[in-house]
Amino acid sequence: MLGAPLAITAHPRYNASMIVTNRAKLGLGGLLIIAAGVTSSFLLRRGAPAPLELGDKALDFTVPRLDGGEVALRNYRGHVVLVNFWATWCPPCIEETPSLEKFAEQVKPYGIEVIGVSVDQDPAMLEKFIRDYHLTFPIGRDPKQTLSWRYGTRLFPETYIIGRDGRVASKIISNIDWEDPRIISFVRDLAESRRQ
Repeated sequence: MLGAPLAITAHPRYNASMIVTNRAKLGLGGLLIIAAGVTSSFLLRRGAPAPLELGDKALDFTVPRLDGGEVALRNYRGHVVLVNFWATWCPPCIEETPSLEKFAEQVKPYGIEVIGVSVDQDPAMLEKFIRDYHLTFPIGRDPKQTLSWRYGTRLFPETYIIGRDGRVASKIISNIDWEDPRIISFVRDLAESRRQ
């Protein structure tokens, strides 16, 4: 992160090398801003989908599992479903994994399902992670990030909470403590709400 730019004045605290260094930082920052703009422009021209928002119909999907099976969202119609996009190389994903597993176990009796969608390219690394963290909820693979792209997910982890009506009820960008009573209450209320 760049600090506040130095004013270019004749001040005894600032020497010429400090000014040059900060000018270089500002130049680098400007280049990064330009690169971000070009990237955004490129993505928009490529027809990048808009991220799913609250109230949007969740996109149906089928993704492969490591064991050769599949995870299909349509198999969970009528349930509250959390779709969690993540990766083993993502520190916030790793941080939330233990609480997500406990959450999945705690809410399953209420008809609430957790689906993990890993964007890892290395299946051996994913298999080891699942084993090391004793994950029991279904995990599909999206190594080319095709599904996460369709959902508009660009940062990991990102979780969509889908109500029983198949619509996005909440979207959580980054990691959270899944054992927080507020989130448990929120999904239980969704699960207990009348079908629409």
